[in-house]
Amino acid sequence: MELTPYYQKDIECLHCKQKFKTTKVRSKFIKVESHHTDFQPIYENKEINPLLYNIFVCEHCGFSFTDDFTKYFAPGVKEIIQEQISSKWAPRTYGNERSIEEGIMTYKLGILSGTLKKEKFVNMAGLALRTAWLYRLQDKQQEEIRFLEMARNRYAESYSNDDYNGTQMSESRMLYLIAELSRKIGDIEYATRYFSKVIEKQNSSLEPTIVEMAKDRWQEIRVQKEKEAIG
Repeated sequence: MELTPYYQKDIECLHCKQKFKTTKVRSKFIKVESHHTDFQPIYENKEINPLLYNIFVCEHCGFSFTDDFTKYFAPGVKEIIQEQISSKWAPRTYGNERSIEEGIMTYKLGILSGTLKKEKFVNMAGLALRTAWLYRLQDKQQEEIRFLEMARNRYAESYSNDDYNGTQMSESRMLYLIAELSRKIGDIEYATRYFSKVIEKQNSSLEPTIVEMAKDRWQEIRVQKEKEAIG
């Protein structure tokens, strides 16, 4: 029997504790060809996009989460989720193969759930960034920019609150993302400041590739500014 790219995984909802199924992509079918400057992966097989399956949407209560969400709910938060999400939820499943539209909807549900649950800024930034990537695939620039800005702001909050400590996010990567997302949304002053921070730390950075990427972007900004000055 031929192996399909997709398989079903059993998930227990963090909020209502009921079980539901979600679709995942088998790792052998995931091959990354290249990356955008904000780390968006470009997959060899354009038909299969693992990004669409990051969010688990509970079909029973609507609470939506990822593997990065903690099991802890602060006092009173479950009641807020019940009121804001579950009481308005018409039971439906996102457990099968997803279109880009459905993928975007699951990320928006994840952002709402994570915001109400008070998940770490770094996690919320990641969800917003991936939403922007999906809009990029649809060529919806206005929506892409809106979510890039949300991601930039959450990463900036994460950096100033140091809430990315203990996650897979390094300081160099964090500074670079704040800078590059600022550049993409047209906030050049902020971008320059944060690219400079990456370059300043080049001697202590364990990620020389990111330092080089920061130098490349910084150079692009300089060239652009010179063109505008001549303009």
